Amino acid sequence: MSDGPFDVFALIIAIIAVLIAIKASSQAAELRRRLASLEEMFYAQRQVQPPPLMPTQVQAEAPATTAAEPPPLAPEVEAAPPPLVTEEVSPRPLAASTEADAPPPLAANTEAYAPPPLPAPAPGFEERLGTRWVVWIGGLALALGGFFMVRYSIEAGLVGPGVRVFLGGLFAAALLGAGEWSRRKESISNIAALPIANIPAILTAAGTAVAFATIYAAYALYGFLVPATAFVLLGIVAMGTLAAALLHGPALAGLGVVGAFVTPILVSSGKPDYWALYIYLAIVTAASFGLARIRLWRWLAVTTIAFAVLWIFPGLDTSELQVAPHTFHAIAGFVLAALLVVCGFMFGPTIEDGEIEPVSSSSLGAYLFGAMLIVLSSAHADLALIAFTLLVGATLFVAWRAPAATGALGAAAATVFIVFAEWAVRANPDMLVLPGGPIPGVGPVATDGSVTLHLVMAAIFAAGFGIAGFLAQGRSNSAVIPVVWSAAAVATPIAILVALYARVAHLDRSIPFAILAVLLAAAFGAATEALARREDRPGTATSVALFATGTLGALALALTFALEKGWLTIALALMSLGTAWISLQRPIPVLRRLAAIFAAIVTARIGYDPRIVGDAVGTTPIFNWLLWGYGLPAASFWGASIFLRRRGDDPPLRIVEAAAILFTALLAFMEIRHLATGGRMTSPPSLLEFALQVCVALAMAIGLERLRLRSHSIVHNVGAVALTAIAGLISVFGLLILENPWLLSSVDVGGLVFNLLLLGYALPAVLMLLLSYAVAGHRPVAYANTIAGAALVFALTYLTLEIRRFYHGPVLLYGATTGAEQYTYSIGWLGFGVVLLGVGILVNSERARLASAAVIALTILKAFVIDMSTLTGVYRALSFMCLGIVLVAIGWLYQRILFRRQIAPPPAPQAST
Repeated sequence: MSDGPFDVFALIIAIIAVLIAIKASSQAAELRRRLASLEEMFYAQRQVQPPPLMPTQVQAEAPATTAAEPPPLAPEVEAAPPPLVTEEVSPRPLAASTEADAPPPLAANTEAYAPPPLPAPAPGFEERLGTRWVVWIGGLALALGGFFMVRYSIEAGLVGPGVRVFLGGLFAAALLGAGEWSRRKESISNIAALPIANIPAILTAAGTAVAFATIYAAYALYGFLVPATAFVLLGIVAMGTLAAALLHGPALAGLGVVGAFVTPILVSSGKPDYWALYIYLAIVTAASFGLARIRLWRWLAVTTIAFAVLWIFPGLDTSELQVAPHTFHAIAGFVLAALLVVCGFMFGPTIEDGEIEPVSSSSLGAYLFGAMLIVLSSAHADLALIAFTLLVGATLFVAWRAPAATGALGAAAATVFIVFAEWAVRANPDMLVLPGGPIPGVGPVATDGSVTLHLVMAAIFAAGFGIAGFLAQGRSNSAVIPVVWSAAAVATPIAILVALYARVAHLDRSIPFAILAVLLAAAFGAATEALARREDRPGTATSVALFATGTLGALALALTFALEKGWLTIALALMSLGTAWISLQRPIPVLRRLAAIFAAIVTARIGYDPRIVGDAVGTTPIFNWLLWGYGLPAASFWGASIFLRRRGDDPPLRIVEAAAILFTALLAFMEIRHLATGGRMTSPPSLLEFALQVCVALAMAIGLERLRLRSHSIVHNVGAVALTAIAGLISVFGLLILENPWLLSSVDVGGLVFNLLLLGYALPAVLMLLLSYAVAGHRPVAYANTIAGAALVFALTYLTLEIRRFYHGPVLLYGATTGAEQYTYSIGWLGFGVVLLGVGILVNSERARLASAAVIALTILKAFVIDMSTLTGVYRALSFMCLGIVLVAIGWLYQRILFRRQIAPPPAPQAST
């Protein structure tokens, strides 16, 4: 048999051993260095004494000093000025005082004035090379040397397989013996200067690695050992390594736990025995947890949990999943973690009351995750469900007795929801459907055992989390622990109810589930009232707010279950409003975030189905499902933003305000589309739709511009700019290009005056002008002038299209342009420019006068470029005559009214002297 696997696994195990030894030794060295630094600071403070007092002061204060000697001062305190002389001490001459206060000679008081010892210099390159690196490399070389010696003997054919295995075992024993001898040798094991170059631990680790490789070679390469014997021997080596870690430190512990959990991979068979595997892993886990508890090695406990959870995966993806041994593995690991790892429960480490310890919580959560995987992989087998239920109940019990494991409640609630959610979406043929009617069909079919078991589990979980979360209030002095209990008590029953509704009622209307939701809301409401009447304890206010939020959520679900599917959007929006109102009554930050979360959920719901109820929107204009599906959430979000703004401006408020603006705009746009398409929401856009959208967007932008001046909200500010940009894009690409009735569209614009042109071009021009005045003085000048320029363009476009409507009828796309029509365009543009000039003069508006100048300049350009080449006869003459008369009149107006210059009178002649 090839020796390839032998080399690979030998090298891997040796490298892992040395790396673990280096890491653990480095951590120990860092701890020793910090302890030495603290000791040096302490002794330095004890050796430095304050300066001696004056002789007279010493005599006056001697009794007080002997009665209560003050503690030595810290170095930074000694720099303060010396205390003044008390009134009992008579002053002395300066010379005498100076001579008496002089410090004693340095030789006489060397100990009192000895400077603090300097910190030891960091080891240099040579010291690191000679005292540390050579030890690490030496340990690796010893392990690899044994491996390479065996390989050489194989390649050279010097010894047979049996002798090779014997020599490997002998070399392993020699290394283990050398490690134990060096540990007992005081001159080697107690070298304080080399704390991270632990020679005994490295020798023992190398011996353990060689022992692993030798046993594996005897089994896998030469067939000397049957799988059972090899499995037992490798397990003994791993357990012995863990035991030796009590003497040699964490390096061997890491090597032992890695070797113990890797052994089942090295020794495998075609038909795995999961019972033998998981019994072995239970023994290894118990030994590793025990060692971690004795030496307080958290890293060892975490490593063991990680390996144990990974060993749940083998066999889960097979069709012949053995549920019983997998369940045993999850339960055994959970029990061992509760007994030995969880702080303050049974035999775990002690911890301060009210503190949530991460390892204690994550250890239980990890095994809950494994039990959940077994349930999902086994298609919700009864045994897996029962085991999962027991572990969830045990989690509640352990967290109740040991607050350090309270964090596991979140994992328990999450796994419960995942189990029921996966069951809800699983397409089983035995799915039970409850009709959306009164009491008939409330219970499951008697023969449907899967549904019955799930319903029983759901009731147990909902009652367990809810009752335990309520009773846990007031038991701890920490504010976090009762909040975690209350959050799990509220979220878990609601999540289970939603999952059951999706599975049993298929998200259709269901009165029985609505009744359950009302009962759940009543339970949450009773808990809210009971907690509100209690004395104020840490976390009580937050818990009351969470139960109150659960009440609103359950009521919203009741509406959702009892009414059509579209009401779910409305219910969630009402939850945001209710949560914002509760946050006003009880200013708790988590409630503001909850209101924002509800708003985000509703927004995501709209992205999934913009029509809210699919094809059931209806054909009635305005008063259809869009009004309720978008209008009620918009009103709810505006109300929630008002409530939240009273407590300040923060990200949750901005999210709710953004949702309010979004739903208001979507309500307008969706209703416009419904109106323009006659209820056929997938039809292509039209001139009517674009015109209404531009008008509505501009009107909302004007409203937000006014609102932001009062609220100073960045959301209102950005919303106004966004709506203005949307209106500009629709105006350019929709009204001026795609649906322009003269360029591309053959739309019937309607009557002579009251038509689509009035709605699509005249009204947007007026709204753009109003928006430009709304932003004037509050935004950059270029921003306001751009909007005013757009208003001028749309006004001129409306005038041009209206003239064409007069000559061509309702459809403007077809027909040639006559000379009379061209002359009318020139006269109309010229008259429009004159009107603008008159307005500018009357109201003294420079912007109107500049607009007039632009229109007249455009008219002049048209006259010389188009009229001169297309008009003939009297129309050409009249065009230029009118243009000239108007230009002269404009010049006269500017000279006489706007820029009139007074001629100064000539100076009076001076009288001769």
